[in-house]
Amino acid sequence: MLFLKKKYVVLQKIKMHQRYLNFKKIIKNYFLYFVFILFTFCTNQQNSIVLKGDFKNGGLFLPNGFEALVVADSVGLARHLAVNANNDIYVKLRITTGKNGSVALRDTNNDGKADIIQRFGEYPNDGSFATEMKIHKGYLYFSTEQVVYRQKLNPHELIPDADIEVLVIDHHPLQWHNAKALAFDGKGNMYVTFSAPTNACEDGFSVPEKTTSYVKGYNPCPQLNGQAGIWKFKEDQLEQFTSDGEQYASGVRSVVGMTWNNQTNSLYAVIHARDYLYQHAPQFYTPWQNAVVPAEEFVKIEKGSNYGWPYTYYDYFKQKRMLAPEYGGDGVKEATGYAEPILGLPAHFAPNDVLFYTGDMFPQRYQNGAFIAFHGSTNRSPYPQAGYFVAFVPFKDGKPFGTWEVFADGFAGIDTIIDMPDAAYRPVGLAQGPDGSLYICESKKGKIWRIFYNKQKSDFTESDLENMNQRKLLSHIKTPDSILDNINAFGNINGETIYKTNCSNCHQDDGRGIEGLYPSLIKNDWTSGQTKKLISIIKNGSSAHLTINKQTYSAIMPSFYFLSIHEIAALVNFIHEKYGGNKARVESKDVENILKRKKK
Repeated sequence: MLFLKKKYVVLQKIKMHQRYLNFKKIIKNYFLYFVFILFTFCTNQQNSIVLKGDFKNGGLFLPNGFEALVVADSVGLARHLAVNANNDIYVKLRITTGKNGSVALRDTNNDGKADIIQRFGEYPNDGSFATEMKIHKGYLYFSTEQVVYRQKLNPHELIPDADIEVLVIDHHPLQWHNAKALAFDGKGNMYVTFSAPTNACEDGFSVPEKTTSYVKGYNPCPQLNGQAGIWKFKEDQLEQFTSDGEQYASGVRSVVGMTWNNQTNSLYAVIHARDYLYQHAPQFYTPWQNAVVPAEEFVKIEKGSNYGWPYTYYDYFKQKRMLAPEYGGDGVKEATGYAEPILGLPAHFAPNDVLFYTGDMFPQRYQNGAFIAFHGSTNRSPYPQAGYFVAFVPFKDGKPFGTWEVFADGFAGIDTIIDMPDAAYRPVGLAQGPDGSLYICESKKGKIWRIFYNKQKSDFTESDLENMNQRKLLSHIKTPDSILDNINAFGNINGETIYKTNCSNCHQDDGRGIEGLYPSLIKNDWTSGQTKKLISIIKNGSSAHLTINKQTYSAIMPSFYFLSIHEIAALVNFIHEKYGGNKARVESKDVENILKRKKK
């Protein structure tokens, strides 16, 4: 009897504990439900707030009826951004070393301004083209040059506290243009870009001695094996390589902006076209053509499509795909058998993000159309740099309807941009807020704008676009006149402009180069004193690994044979003064004599 009594007591305790656990679970569920209702209410309240634009829209020019406010003034070197359902903002930073490569922002008083800004992200940040930031199915997806990550968002916290998961690993070494843009098809698949590190898969050793010849391209191009394309992976499978995925498209030089369009159930991207037509084949192309050809490409990507890189380029004016000069092209020969863009975009505008608008805040004409952020050119010399604005492309029945429009401008702060550093801001990332607002971030300081429409949508007419149509006539947007807009037309040869056009892609704007690939120019052996070597390598290039300041660099130095002795003198003087701490001046006659002795 005593045993049965003890058993009965134990059973009663278990039942009582179970009732307690059930009660606790019920209370917890009610609490979570209450939190959800409160969160939804607060979010709806925040979304229903009538925002007021900043003075002069934070420096932006917009179509009539649109306003803008500055969410944050400087979060760091921003790339792409994403906005959560509660208006929290997440930004991927472009940093080359260290941790905390992400930024989170929150507006706690519903005035549209971020009053909480926090850095986070315990992951390596190798490379200078860290790009993506997207929210998908409750996860924050982001990327550096070589890795795609994701982290589960916590609905109760601004900073995610879950483990960071590695989804895709790029086995290639750090190299140029190696951004990792992402898109999701809603069926469990994730699309990732693997860009090519060169302009046209050029053979750097095929440098001609005379301008009657030209640079050749490798044929077949080895970079088409595992690069220059878009791969499809599982969105939740860890540690995938290209061999684990499926190549979805090929012949794609460089993609920084990519998205999935749910209306057409298709993948879309904006492609950075190649550079250096004149430098590689000066007998076929002029400096003016080098500035305005080839087109950047807005593409609808079908499975198995090939966009022709490196063998072709798309001509913005002819609206045709042309054979590249490295592969027998001459500016006249057309290329066939490759996919065409749905819209050609102006050369070197650098489209860095694309977003299809699905909100209901903007007027009807914007519904399902595409916004494109043009980061702006760096290499249009001797003509002004161009881009540096956000465009809009109307769509009808899943296709572009008409051409691109200027939607948001004023980022650069000036009209005629001689060199990229002259621009105050460079738009780079786009995101749509839960209320239909458009968020834009820029890359120089990390300024973020929020654009909204505060008038009756039905009142919007084509006349409200007239002020923006006029901006197409400005220097940083229009097609330059081949003579009147030539900065060097009247003998004004500028060494800094030559450097920005030809050298900064590798040695960087600040001259610091990339470790192991391109040497820093700051007070190294050559820039500080060895003028003859500097002139020779600029003119003739080098196929050998270079050892400078006791460090070895693996990337080859291409020949800039197309530069005149006057341009080389201006370039050397700029490098001496800016980076080498060398006040010795070089004259054109000195360059000519050094190169003559070198030939002997």
